[in-house]
Amino acid sequence: MKRSKYFLLLALTLVLSMFLAACNGGGDTGKETDTGADEGKEATQEIKALESQAIPSMDSVMAQDTVSFTTMNNVMEGLYRLDPNQEVVPGMADGDPEVSEDGTVYTFKLRDAKWSNGDSVTANDFVYAWQRAINPENASPYGPYMMDGKIKGAAEISAAGAAKKEYDLNTLGVKAIDEKTLEVTLERPIPYFKSLMAFPTFYPQNQKFVEEQGENYAKTAENLVYNGPFVLSDWGGSTASEWTYSKNKDYWDAETVKLETVQWNVLKDSQSSANAFETGEADVTGKLSSDIVPQYEGDERLVNWLEPTIFWLKFNQKENDALKNPDIRKAIAQAINKEDYVNSVLNNGSIVANYAVPKEFAKNDETGKDFREINGDELLPYNVDEAKKAWEKGLAAIGTDTVEVRYLGDDTESAKKTAEYIKNQLETNLPGLKLKVESVPFSVRLDRENSQDYDIQLAGWGPDYLDPMTFSDLWLTGGGNNKMDYSNEKYDKLVKDAQTTLAQQPVERYDALAQAEKILLEEDAAIAPLYQRSSNVLVNEKVDGFTYHLVGPEYSFKWTSVK
Repeated sequence: MKRSKYFLLLALTLVLSMFLAACNGGGDTGKETDTGADEGKEATQEIKALESQAIPSMDSVMAQDTVSFTTMNNVMEGLYRLDPNQEVVPGMADGDPEVSEDGTVYTFKLRDAKWSNGDSVTANDFVYAWQRAINPENASPYGPYMMDGKIKGAAEISAAGAAKKEYDLNTLGVKAIDEKTLEVTLERPIPYFKSLMAFPTFYPQNQKFVEEQGENYAKTAENLVYNGPFVLSDWGGSTASEWTYSKNKDYWDAETVKLETVQWNVLKDSQSSANAFETGEADVTGKLSSDIVPQYEGDERLVNWLEPTIFWLKFNQKENDALKNPDIRKAIAQAINKEDYVNSVLNNGSIVANYAVPKEFAKNDETGKDFREINGDELLPYNVDEAKKAWEKGLAAIGTDTVEVRYLGDDTESAKKTAEYIKNQLETNLPGLKLKVESVPFSVRLDRENSQDYDIQLAGWGPDYLDPMTFSDLWLTGGGNNKMDYSNEKYDKLVKDAQTTLAQQPVERYDALAQAEKILLEEDAAIAPLYQRSSNVLVNEKVDGFTYHLVGPEYSFKWTSVK
């Protein structure tokens, strides 16, 4: 995941984010309850929803945040999308692609589909959008991240752009064979490639329309065309506090779409969101903060789910000599009572994480087993005795009995509570450690993250595709999301083997990634995992079929209805 989404995830632990979801165990609520409609009358297919922030961008090439991606998922469509069961199902693709014997060439047939302006969706729409995303002149936040090393020619285009050299966008491995046939050539076999194709960066764009709009493209709802289940209206741009989804009558699968409209309003405060829900001003809230969740314990309207999103302490090894020592890092990692933290500070159903790849996320294609079954859940657990031993060993190695480190965090109340808890735990359990908390505005923290002006900070990551690699490649040497100077040749080799030579060997590939995870945590303590996040929203009982997703865009309204 590129850094912009990465940073957003950190913020999402502290602020609200709209997330329509289902009951535990699936992506669809499917509750049998009162319809809310008069007996004998068909329910009005309209719902009111709340979001915690405005939509920053509706250009699939330039978007870099969850709200934008999720909105696009409802009004646009790529080759594939995720269904309520988290399965990859055809969107613009007419069935499964033909795949070459070596797994590097995919040929997709496109279904008969139209844009909201009446134009046909063609293979060239994909070629044009992907070339826009990789074009260095556009500085797409996600294009290079999602394509480099995956789509043939992408890395070379990115490198040429960075070096201010000439490049040819036509060398990108995407080609329109004819109007309804798209050929994609990969650098290497990618087991999760179809899952990637559900991500908005790979959505098509109508070249003629985009070029006619020029700089105004995607600035408002009127400056867009749509090919998804809904069309966007009443959206005045990135600062707009309200907008509407309206059913797209020309959508290829319009028969499945039951809702006529979804009316959105931005309401940032969690208590205000809950109040609006109780008074009938909203049918769905945004994510509830931890102080609200206990009020609805046992209430069927409270919908919660465990996300495949991990949060950890990130140790910057660039300048702080103490943090360059693995025993010092291991001591810090094992000195925090994570069970108490998730129960007393978060208090929202999140669970302790002693691992880097989340549970209930990725299953091996061959064995069907969850990735977590390989290494278990206890790679770097809370253990004060072991923490003290590692601390003393580390202090002896660096020749001091005191260490001061800066903890960089946001200036919200929730972030300050987390910082206070971590400071108390570390200074209590590790004699001689002084944690200096620096609480700054979100934008400032992001700038300091980019320049590596921090010692420790809380970091988080949610997956872009259904595979452990979306986490494992975060800590590769020199990786775009490393930003903490961590480097281990053994780790790099295992991850790169999983990307290349083991790509078509599911069991061996998972084993390599599991070995890499052990190196990251047990040997190097490069990060200190804290928790896997749980989310909670309120959903009106009359609403059926809310669908949440484990990767990429967070939810879909395609299968939602009013009973």
